[in-house]
Amino acid sequence: MKLLVLLIIGIVLFFIARNYKTEKYENIKLNIKEKFEGDLYNHEAGLLIALMAKVSKADGTVCELEAELLKHTFTDISSHFENHEEIREKLKKIYNNEKESFDNTIVVCEKLLKITKSDYSKRLKIMEYLINLAFIDSDFSDAEYMITEDIANALQIKKADFDKIINAFKSFYENQANNTAVTLEDAYKTLGANEDDDMGTVKKKYRELVKKHHPDIVTGQGASESIIEEATKKLQELNEAYELIKKNNKS
Repeated sequence: MKLLVLLIIGIVLFFIARNYKTEKYENIKLNIKEKFEGDLYNHEAGLLIALMAKVSKADGTVCELEAELLKHTFTDISSHFENHEEIREKLKKIYNNEKESFDNTIVVCEKLLKITKSDYSKRLKIMEYLINLAFIDSDFSDAEYMITEDIANALQIKKADFDKIINAFKSFYENQANNTAVTLEDAYKTLGANEDDDMGTVKKKYRELVKKHHPDIVTGQGASESIIEEATKKLQELNEAYELIKKNNKS
């Protein structure tokens, strides 16, 4: 009898060990990268970029900070793949294709919903990231509201959660607008630049800081509030400083 029990336990442990894939669990920090060679339209990375393309082009223009955020998002996402250079180029291609039309927005959302069906918190974080992108130029247009609302509905984001994210960003930018206007001297300090630096140097420092404070949506580091309260605030400060220096640059 004892021998039979041990045999059963051994068989159970064998099947657990065979089916337990540690690299699939985000809470286990392992330096394991996926080599993906399939269609990125069937992977949440490609679908996220497709939705970012829709949101970034909703108001017809892509501001410089949006462009920087997109560039670093391509890098962040592709860095999680073994064939990262190939993936980055594919993500850029997806972005360029998807920004041309809004017709397939719901189809993209349905694919992403199917992949993340059991992970509402991930979908909520994606939604927050997309709304952050829409607000980043300080002007949340009606077109941006409509596209993010359509995405939220398609991803089955609760109306209360959607409204909470929108209101948090609105409050943040209203408070920013009410603050005392930043001086040119403060702008240079914010970017770690000097007043005698040329715009090439200023732009380089701006990009380095944007990259440093760019929130990593893929690894999900930090609570969702940190994106609103920390990353968004810092990115907006950097953007305001850079825009002020550009306006006052005489070269």
